[in-house]
Amino acid sequence: MCPLCISTAALAVAGATSTGGLAAILARRLGARKRPKRMPAPKDRAIDARASEPERRMNMRPNEIVSREDWLTARRALLAKEKELTRLRDRLAAERRALPWVKVEKEYVFDGPNGKETLADLFARRSQLFVKHFMFGPGWKEGCVGCSLEVDHVEGLLVHLEQRDVTYAAVSRAPLAEIEAFRKRMGWRFKWVSSFASDFNYDFHVSFRPEDVRHGKVDYNFEARDFMIEELSGDSVFYKDAAGDVFHTYSTYGRGGEEFLGIYRYLDVTPKGRDETGPRHDLSDWVRHHDRYGAGGSVEPTGRYVAAEASDPCCDAEPSRSLSER
Repeated sequence: MCPLCISTAALAVAGATSTGGLAAILARRLGARKRPKRMPAPKDRAIDARASEPERRMNMRPNEIVSREDWLTARRALLAKEKELTRLRDRLAAERRALPWVKVEKEYVFDGPNGKETLADLFARRSQLFVKHFMFGPGWKEGCVGCSLEVDHVEGLLVHLEQRDVTYAAVSRAPLAEIEAFRKRMGWRFKWVSSFASDFNYDFHVSFRPEDVRHGKVDYNFEARDFMIEELSGDSVFYKDAAGDVFHTYSTYGRGGEEFLGIYRYLDVTPKGRDETGPRHDLSDWVRHHDRYGAGGSVEPTGRYVAAEASDPCCDAEPSRSLSER
């Protein structure tokens, strides 16, 4: 998932647990509940009321210190909310599975390590296919940092997904040779194919032709949005029946990809939370390709890594521009 996608719906509170629409539903159902009061800040450490939440977190002070009995009272109150959220997530998951399907009539052909493969071939003898729309365009030297973080979670899951009749594959528009070079560098084993010669990325609204952006808008995340970059990310699910027919069952884009970022589930329960304190208050503040931590550099809003000693080593195809310039 690219930082750009996250930035389109950034957290209102940096480091807060993100549950999307579920959180809103939960808030309506449960209503506001009194939170344990915190210790007053000493006057010399008082926080400016106008300060942003990230600025406040940078001046983090201890929560209220209480007895074990009082802590259990507060924890049990929170547990009631967590259980309600779990039940809501179960119901939402059931609604996802109950969505109507669309039969895929067009034959998409990809370039893979073993030659040409159709969308039906990617299932690899299973009936369910999870596709990562990996943000990696032609001419890029490496893929999106956010997408790389997402697929880093997959390596240990592959054997378990396959036991549940699910095949995982990534699809990018970069030519296969560029994909293979980056995949080898990162040490990934999952299936990754190129859609360079097909309409797949365009039909699933993660890549955009010049004519698509003529009016400055593109169809992304099921609505018209301002154009920012030619490649975006997402995740799609397909089903193949016994007759070999393929159906599109689900897609998610933007912050929907957070569902597959397990690291956030860990960070969200720690005292500092996501600790994304700037400049953009999303994963681009800290995430790097897993072989780049400690190397300096930065990540642009487009998800491209920029080395400390270079202006833009990632992508020779197009100069990198800020969101305000796009």
